[in-house]
Amino acid sequence: MPRRTLTLATLALALLCTTAQAEDPPAGKGDAAPADGTGQPAEKPVERAPLDERSQEDAKALEQRLPQAEQQQLTAGSEPFLALWQPANVGTPNGVVILIPGDGETADWPRAIAPLRTKLPDVGWHTLSLTLPDPAGDEPPPRPADTPPPAASEGGTPAEPPKSESADPANPPPPPEQASTAEPSTDPAPPQPRAEERRKTQTERISARIQAAIGFARQQQATTIVLLGHGSGAWWAARFLTDTPSSGVENLVMVAAEVPAGYEPPLEELAPRLPQAVGDLYYQQAPTAAASALKRLQASKRVKHLDYVQVPLADWSASQDAKQEQLVRRVRGWLDSHLKGAAPKRPASSGATAPTPPAAPATPSI
Repeated sequence: MPRRTLTLATLALALLCTTAQAEDPPAGKGDAAPADGTGQPAEKPVERAPLDERSQEDAKALEQRLPQAEQQQLTAGSEPFLALWQPANVGTPNGVVILIPGDGETADWPRAIAPLRTKLPDVGWHTLSLTLPDPAGDEPPPRPADTPPPAASEGGTPAEPPKSESADPANPPPPPEQASTAEPSTDPAPPQPRAEERRKTQTERISARIQAAIGFARQQQATTIVLLGHGSGAWWAARFLTDTPSSGVENLVMVAAEVPAGYEPPLEELAPRLPQAVGDLYYQQAPTAAASALKRLQASKRVKHLDYVQVPLADWSASQDAKQEQLVRRVRGWLDSHLKGAAPKRPASSGATAPTPPAAPATPSI
């Protein structure tokens, strides 16, 4: 009797094991193991496009605020951008002034850019104001990806994250004094975006936009094209003319010129060497601006650039309207007197009017 009972128990146990194996499907070679304990494969994070640049957001705001007739959608390569067009209010225009704003400025920036783009048409000039990309290094980060929350355990509570080896009581982390004396890691650091590559890309983007603006100006049958840069926009204009000697632009105006952060060479090595006529307007009350302007003037004298003219701007008024009105008058004066290839031509000197020789005494009549 005991032997029969033992045999029946053995058969029942064998049948139970066979049934359990039949219920478990064989694992395929291509099946991925679930990432959590729910039995469902883990969801992949959703990849999202980067945020728009600040300059793009500013351009959208201008599109909502300004008349449609002033807006021009130009294309630099495959990249569209907003430009503001203002036709001259005369029958025979003098040409086109292309306005290049500085870093962080819009195509309708209230200082320098907006007053010039709206008031130069009254004295015979078309104006085309550009939108530049954000400064290199200011690109917005990509939108955060959607990551699934930690899976809940069977009891309804979130699953605990796996404990690291350092949290193991058997292997406590070393004390601070021991960690500081540890040998430095020889593992290579993760690659970082090269600043030089970012600057090169930024230069190519801005140059393409200036070139697109010149192409648009030529479509308007402009006889004269002037580049006018404000702040770091003056450096970008000078850099473009240096890199593009066949641009066909013969005149450059710089207003409160400065070098973009992280770029070189300085302006005294760029602007005075250009073959174009250069108007260098600067605020003489600012010590740094005056010192930089002096370096540019001295460099122009060393290379005997007779078409390099500096125009000091007074910063005496507390009214921004008065300052902008003064700027418009000074720019108009330079365009009227020193424009290359247009009459009247200024004397071939460093910008100062040659003194008038004294008149010969009259011959007394006999």
